[in-house]
Amino acid sequence: MADDKSKRGAADRNKVAGGEPYEVSYFAKKHGISRDKAEAIVKKHGSDREAANKAAEKIK
Repeated sequence: MADDKSKRGAADRNKVAGGEPYEVSYFAKKHGISRDKAEAIVKKHGSDREAANKAAEKIK
């Protein structure tokens, strides 16, 4: 199911939609990592943005 862009708020901001290419690209750009590394982080940590952000900071 596609990300519902009409539902915006704290709950949506706390998640990384790994199935949405623009989300993964943004995550990679934000942390200065490759898209492949970003995809691996999202796959490992799921949609939990906080955990994914911490993992990305460790590999920088």
